[in-house]
Amino acid sequence: MRLLGKLTWDAIPLDQPIPLIASCVVALILGGTAIWVVRKGYFPYLWREWITSVDHKRVGVMYCLLALVMLVRGFSDAVMMRTQQALAGPGQHGFLTPEHYDQVFSAHGTIMIFFVAMPFVIGLMNFIVPLQLGVRDIAFPTLNSVSFWLTASGVLLVNLSMVVGEFARTGWLPYPPLSELRFSPGVGVDYYLWAVQIAGVGTLLSGVNFVTTILKTRAPGMSYTRMPMFCWTALASNLLIVAAFPILTATLAMLTLDRYLGFHFFTNDHGGNVMMFMNLIWAWGHPEVYILILPAFGIFSEVVSTFSSKPLFNYRSMVTATMAICVLAFMVWLHHFFTMGAGPTVNAFFGIMSMIIAIPTGAKVFNWLGTMYGGTVRFEPPMLWAIGFMVTFVIGGLTGVLLAIPPADFVLHNSLFLVAHFHNVIIGGVVFGLFAGFNYWFPKAFGFTLDAKWGKRAFWFWFVGFYVAFMPLYVLGLMGMTRRMQHYDVAGWQPLLLVAAGGAALIACGVGCQIVQLYVSIRTRDQRRDRVGDPWDGRTLEWSVASPPPAFNFAVLPDVSGEEPYWTMKTNARQAAKLGDEPDYQAIEVPRNSPTGVVVAFFAVVMGFALIWHIWWAVVVGFVGAFASFVIFAWRDTTEDEIPAAEVARIDREHRVAIKQALAEEDARKAGDGRKVASHRDERGLVIEGLPA
Repeated sequence: MRLLGKLTWDAIPLDQPIPLIASCVVALILGGTAIWVVRKGYFPYLWREWITSVDHKRVGVMYCLLALVMLVRGFSDAVMMRTQQALAGPGQHGFLTPEHYDQVFSAHGTIMIFFVAMPFVIGLMNFIVPLQLGVRDIAFPTLNSVSFWLTASGVLLVNLSMVVGEFARTGWLPYPPLSELRFSPGVGVDYYLWAVQIAGVGTLLSGVNFVTTILKTRAPGMSYTRMPMFCWTALASNLLIVAAFPILTATLAMLTLDRYLGFHFFTNDHGGNVMMFMNLIWAWGHPEVYILILPAFGIFSEVVSTFSSKPLFNYRSMVTATMAICVLAFMVWLHHFFTMGAGPTVNAFFGIMSMIIAIPTGAKVFNWLGTMYGGTVRFEPPMLWAIGFMVTFVIGGLTGVLLAIPPADFVLHNSLFLVAHFHNVIIGGVVFGLFAGFNYWFPKAFGFTLDAKWGKRAFWFWFVGFYVAFMPLYVLGLMGMTRRMQHYDVAGWQPLLLVAAGGAALIACGVGCQIVQLYVSIRTRDQRRDRVGDPWDGRTLEWSVASPPPAFNFAVLPDVSGEEPYWTMKTNARQAAKLGDEPDYQAIEVPRNSPTGVVVAFFAVVMGFALIWHIWWAVVVGFVGAFASFVIFAWRDTTEDEIPAAEVARIDREHRVAIKQALAEEDARKAGDGRKVASHRDERGLVIEGLPA
C-alpha cells in the first residue's frame, strides 16, 4: 500500500498551462498576503477578532467575503466558457480542450451555487436576522462558526482540484452513469463529492441554527406577525434547508458508496436505478432554488419599503405567499426531467404544480409595486437592483412557466433556452438581490456607505450585460443548440454566441466597477461615515443600533409593540425633539471566542483530501482530530465573557450623543430659514437627511 495512496506527481497538470498559471498566481497572492499580515503584526488581531470569533456579525461578514472571492473565481470560468464558444465555430476549436472545458462548466455551476450564492445568502442572514429580531446573537454561536469553516473547507477542496488532480466533468450535478467509476475513473467526481458533502454539513447546521433562532429567541413582544419580512423569508429558506439538505447528503453518500465500495444504487446493470438519482437530486435541487431566492425576496421587501418611504404593502399576504412557496417547493421537482418517460399523468401533475407555484411569486411582485405606488422613491443603488430584479425576474418566471408545459419542455429540454432561463432566475433574482442587500447593509457592517456613483455604474453594466449575454441564448435554444458544447458545426450560431460573449464582457465591467466602488469607498470612508447607524432612514431594528453594532447588539433588548417598532420610536423622538430616558444599564454576557470551527475545518480538509486520494491513515487522523475538537469544546468550563455595565453604558451613550446631535442639527436648520431638511415625506414621519433621531 502506498503511503500517499493514489497521489503522485502526475496529479499536477503540467500539460495544462491555464490552470497551472492561474494556480501559481493565486498562490503568490495568498502567500504575499500572509507574509504581509505576519510582518505587519496583524495576525493576532485576525485570530482574536475574526478567525476564532463566534459573533454572528463577524461570521456573517466572513461568509460574504468568501462568497465575493468565489464569485470572481466562478465568473472567470463563465468568461472562459463564453469565449470558448464564441471562438469554436465551424473548423475552429477555441483555446480549451474538451476535457478542460468539461471541468470548467462543472466547476462554474458548482462554485456559483454551493460556494457563492449559498455563503452570500447565509452571510446576510447571519448578520441581519439577530439584529432584526432584537436579540444578542444566534442560538448556537460556536456551531455557527463551525458551519462557516466547514463551508470554507469545501471551497478549499474545490480550488485544490485545479492544481492537484482534476475536477468533475459531469456538470454541476454528477448524473450517473457518467459519474460512476466506470466512466469517471479519475478523482474529479471524488473532489466534487467530498467538497459538497463537507460544505453541505455546514449548511445543514446553519439551517438548524437559524430555525431555532427565529422560532425561539425573538425580542420581547416580537410575535410572528411583527417579524420583518426578511426574517420570514429566512425562516422559510432555513426550513427548506433542514428538509432538503439531508436528501442531498444521502444521495451523494449513495453515489460515494457506488464509487468506493462497488455498491449499485445507480447502476442499471446490477439492479440499481439511474433515474432514482435524478429524482433524489432534484427533490433537493428545486427546493434549493427557493432556498436561494426566498431570502432575496426578503431583501427586496426591506429595500423597496425603505426607499419608497412606506410600510410594506399588504404585509400579511407577503407572509402567506412566502410560506406557500415553502410548501409548494417540494411539489415541482419532476419538471426538471419531463422527458424521463413517467407518463402523461405524472407530467401533467408536476406541470400544473409548477404553474401554481408562480402565483404566490407573482403576488409578491404586485406587493412590491404596491409599496412603491404613492411613495417617494429614492433611486439609490439598492433600489436600482430591486427594480432591475422586478423586470428581469418576471421574464425568467414567464419562461419558467413555459418550460412547465411538458410538450414545450420536450422541445426545449437540455437546450440553451434552459440555460438562459436558469440564469434569468438566478442572476436576475438571487444575484441582484444579494447585491441589493450588500449595498443596503454595508454601512451597518462597516460604519460607512458605499460610493453611490460607482454603485450605479456597476448596476447598469450588470443589468445591460445580463440581457446582452443571455437573451441570445434563448434564441439559440429555439434554434436547437444544446448546452455544454465545446465546439459546434452550425455557422449560424456563432454571431449570437459572439454577442453573448460581449454581454459577459459588459458584466465583467460591472464586476470591475464593484471593485472600484469598494476601493473608492474605503479611501473616502471618513467623508461617508454613518454617524447614527441609520443612513437610509430605515424602518427595522437593525437601524436602531450604532454602525457597526457593538458585540452585544443592544444595550437593552427592545420591547416590540408594533410591526415597525423602530419607525415608531424614531417618529416619537422626532415629534418630541428628544430621546427617551437613559435605560438602566446592566452587565451583558456574550459568547466566548472559540477556535473549534477553524480546527474542525482543518481536520475536515485533511480527511476530505485523504478520502479523495485514498490516503487511509490520513483519513483516520482527520476524523479523530475533528472528533477530538468537538469533545474538547464540550468540556470547556467557561463559555461566555461578561461586558461590564460601565462599558455597555459608555458605548450606548456615544450612540445617544450622536443621535442628539442629529436632532439639534435638524432643529437649527428648521429654525434658521425654514428650509425643509427632508428629501421626502410620508404619512408616518419626516426624514432628517438620512440621520435618525
